[in-house]
Amino acid sequence: MLTQKGADFILFKQIVDLMENKAHLTIEGINQIINIKAAMNLGLSELLKSEFKDFILTPLWERPIIQTEIIPDPYWITGFVDGEGTFDIKIYSSKTNVGFAVQLRFRIPQHERDTKLIELLLEYFSSGSVEKHTSYPAVTLVITKFTTISDKIIPFFESYPLVGVKKNDYLDWCSVARLMRNKAHLTQEGLNLIRTIKSGMNSCRLCFGASGKS
Repeated sequence: MLTQKGADFILFKQIVDLMENKAHLTIEGINQIINIKAAMNLGLSELLKSEFKDFILTPLWERPIIQTEIIPDPYWITGFVDGEGTFDIKIYSSKTNVGFAVQLRFRIPQHERDTKLIELLLEYFSSGSVEKHTSYPAVTLVITKFTTISDKIIPFFESYPLVGVKKNDYLDWCSVARLMRNKAHLTQEGLNLIRTIKSGMNSCRLCFGASGKS
């Protein structure tokens, strides 16, 4: 794991090791497990804090830091995007003949503690920007430049294909890229087709699937 979630795995494994040695059946072992759990994920809930206040140590268990310096393999990126990335289409008002413009967006959001990893992905694709969320501790790699999408992003996933359900959104996204390459988005007919494709992508795809529509 290259993200800070790897630290949660390390701590999780420590708890597994304690349980394999029956430590969870002793007061001392429970003390250790509670303090390891406090360093994992979002920490202890308020209920657990109140129930185990006599077990919680100060300072808390030290959380490991995952140091990622390189992207080791392009297939790792594919797997990461399968889980964390998004392919979406933005349609907004513009002074074009049809009154709207179309923008393809490739985005990978992550907790701000993994800013370094997002910056490595930015460097890997040599394009885009890292945007910091204004309300949440999150950062997002955003790539919208059409030439980058055509020349780098699409060829990348052709060489290292997605295998999860996100592949369906990617394929629709590529269909819109082909329409834009042929300037179809500058016609009303093409724009309408893009709207139709967009309406069946991402969360909307799930809605259609749940209602039995295609």
